[in-house]
Amino acid sequence: MGKVIVWLLVLALAPLAWAGDIEERERVERSRELSQQLQQQLGAKLMAAMQAQGPVHAIDVCNVEAPGIAASLSTAGLVDVGRTAIRYRNPRNAPTAEQVAVMESFAEQIKQDSSVVPERLLTLENGEQHYMRAIFMQPQCLACHGESVAEPIKQAIAEKYPNDQATGFEVGDLRGAFLIKWLSEE
Repeated sequence: MGKVIVWLLVLALAPLAWAGDIEERERVERSRELSQQLQQQLGAKLMAAMQAQGPVHAIDVCNVEAPGIAASLSTAGLVDVGRTAIRYRNPRNAPTAEQVAVMESFAEQIKQDSSVVPERLLTLENGEQHYMRAIFMQPQCLACHGESVAEPIKQAIAEKYPNDQATGFEVGDLRGAFLIKWLSEE
């Protein structure tokens, strides 16, 4: 009789677990879409700036336009779209300890298989969920984030970001992560 009750409870609660799985999968898919939109929109602006006026102008795009692009993809009170990195340029993008741990695990995953784009959905104690997806260094990013940054670019970075930590990267390195914060509904 006890086994029957346990099975009845399992069957009664299973739809709730499945509903949670479906909701989580939908949230991950929507987060992927938002992070891809941020990547595409910011990438297009940066490439246009690089082609029109060079890397110094692209720094202005990152400084002025990137936050606006992220804000346009965010939904007040529901989702906050942005980026973070262990070695960040903008202090507003500084990661939490938990986000650092995720990015460190991304770096390990990339060492194992560089063809995979690591991602993770975290649920925090306050009920928020944070989706993170790895950002890889691309060749066009080397002018401002690479090992050898030209002096005029260094000066422009220092003016906008006096505590910059985001140089010394090589193509394929983990640059940071897209960060989609699903805010608590409490």
